[in-house]
Amino acid sequence: MNIYRNTWHHIRRSPFQSITAIVTMTLSFFALSTFAIVSNGMNSLLNYFETKPEITIFLKDGLDKSTIENLQTEISNYTSIKEIKFISKEKALTIYKEQNKNSPLLTEMVTASILPASFEVSVSDVKVLEQISQNFSAKKDQVDEIIYQKDIITSILSWTNIIRQIGIVTVTIFSGLTFLVVLVIIGMKITNRKEEINISRLLGASKDYVKAPFLIEGTIYGLVGGFLGPLVSLTLISIYKSQINQFFDPVLFISTDLQFILVIWLICEAAGVTIGYLSSWIGSNRYIKF
Repeated sequence: MNIYRNTWHHIRRSPFQSITAIVTMTLSFFALSTFAIVSNGMNSLLNYFETKPEITIFLKDGLDKSTIENLQTEISNYTSIKEIKFISKEKALTIYKEQNKNSPLLTEMVTASILPASFEVSVSDVKVLEQISQNFSAKKDQVDEIIYQKDIITSILSWTNIIRQIGIVTVTIFSGLTFLVVLVIIGMKITNRKEEINISRLLGASKDYVKAPFLIEGTIYGLVGGFLGPLVSLTLISIYKSQINQFFDPVLFISTDLQFILVIWLICEAAGVTIGYLSSWIGSNRYIKF
């Protein structure tokens, strides 16, 4: 019990140093948990588009019914075709008005004549999309534009990689900074109590016994920071969760899975304990020589 009492005594005697260590830990794990949640959301977005391969073929104006039917027949001859929807100009206008029903200024000047007819094609094999895109892109006199999931997936994948890289760099910097802050603070505390430590050693206290309060102190910083970091992150994200999920609908960008949240918390706690204990261990070994 003396060890834990000494640890609390160390923390209480230098509160500003302790608060600095905890705040630094909290910021580090706030960054880690935030990037973990955002990365998970980007993965959900990517998985959604990868599991719903679709291509939209916009047609030139003035095509007769026979030409449109021939194009539809040609599309149906591809393997792995799940569904082919023909969207006429009138249907396109109906969809457009439904999507912009809350913005009358966007709908009052739009007519069916200025909207293109199109085919929406769903497939079970994403590789077929590339074949359709290449073949129909060559039909310049019939096809105006082709949009398919590869473009979206490539864009999302690019953003996911960028976010992960930023996350890794940010978390690495914060972790390194946290490690150094705790190391310096523990070193300062040991230096300030050098006389007490020497007296304890002369009275027969082992080196491990003298080091223990500092090791526990660093571990406490890690536990507190590892708890507060995700707590702040999850609190802020939960405030805007409905708006974010509504923006990415139908994809659930912010996960409400308790297991996922628990895993983030456990990782932060484990990392906090590791950083806190390791930095304290190095600091105590460096400054406690006698």
